[in-house]
Amino acid sequence: MIDYHLHLWPHSDSSVWYQIDQIAQYCDKARGEGVSELALTEHAHRFVDVRSVVGDFWNRSQHEPTSAAMAEYFDFHARNSLDEYVNLAQRAKDNGLPVKIGLEVDFFRDQMDVVSELLAQYPFDVLIGSVHWLGTWQFDDISNPVQMLEWSSRDVDQAWADYAVALEELANCRAVDVLAHPDLIKVAGHFPDQIAPYWDAMADAATNADVSVECSSAGWMKPVGEQYPAEGFLDRLVARGASFTTASDAHRLNRVGERAADLATMLEQRGVTQLAAYEKRVRHFVPLRSA
Repeated sequence: MIDYHLHLWPHSDSSVWYQIDQIAQYCDKARGEGVSELALTEHAHRFVDVRSVVGDFWNRSQHEPTSAAMAEYFDFHARNSLDEYVNLAQRAKDNGLPVKIGLEVDFFRDQMDVVSELLAQYPFDVLIGSVHWLGTWQFDDISNPVQMLEWSSRDVDQAWADYAVALEELANCRAVDVLAHPDLIKVAGHFPDQIAPYWDAMADAATNADVSVECSSAGWMKPVGEQYPAEGFLDRLVARGASFTTASDAHRLNRVGERAADLATMLEQRGVTQLAAYEKRVRHFVPLRSA
């Protein structure tokens, strides 16, 4: 098994710097869960380098009630150095730890070209892409009452439609190799009347762009109580020949590799025997379960 979605900073403090021995603890915990390879994929929005190229995009949407909350979010999170993060990951890899140098690349509408140019300067092994906001609405920030209140005033079908369009743009931008938690829009538990068309659109977006898709246990710990992707969505991806990575989306040591065996079983039941792995952003395949 592989776990291609691990964060080095907990949500509560984005200024904490982890050390090599702490990454080694991640690797030990993963090994105990049957995971043999990890990708360190901190969020791109935590870095001042990324903020410098995308700018304060929320200022273009000051009419949105969530604009101020988005500004506060970036002021808190975007204060780390991408150079220091990559150097730390590279040292861990050079020391023989089974890690890949990665990043979770947040989606910025119509700005993925400048993000891609920035990231091309670094020796990443894998870049996973995610959509966490639509405009300035952070639809998955379940701890923020301002952001969650939007669900009561927004049309759920339109939210899903907008998310599917954003996911397609992310898949097509060539800035990422993997789509992380591909149906994240469901996290707060709001579903459209007819979900199948959105699953089809998102499955087409992934397979047409030939990006891999993350199968993640993180959703089991969220209000929705369901892995990413949902089983019906997963069936559509398998039918279209998608490739997969597995992930725990862990922000803390105790969550590394969480329920990896359950993810493996779900994939095996659908005839999946290999996972996509990456080195210098080149995909190859490894057995679903480690020997």
